[in-house]
Amino acid sequence: MPRLARLDAPGVLHHVIIRGIERRDIFQDNKDRDDLLSRLADLLPETGTSCYVHPV
Repeated sequence: MPRLARLDAPGVLHHVIIRGIERRDIFQDNKDRDDLLSRLADLLPETGTSCYVHPV
């Protein structure tokens, strides 16, 4: 049975996990990873979104 849709409302904290299937790498190389971080750096301030990171 599929899981119900998650709550998506203003002010709700979301826990996001980025992990590859079978623990495979999710980035091809450092340039690929840096591209994601650059996009987030642009997007977060534009949308007023906070991002809390747990260091690995």
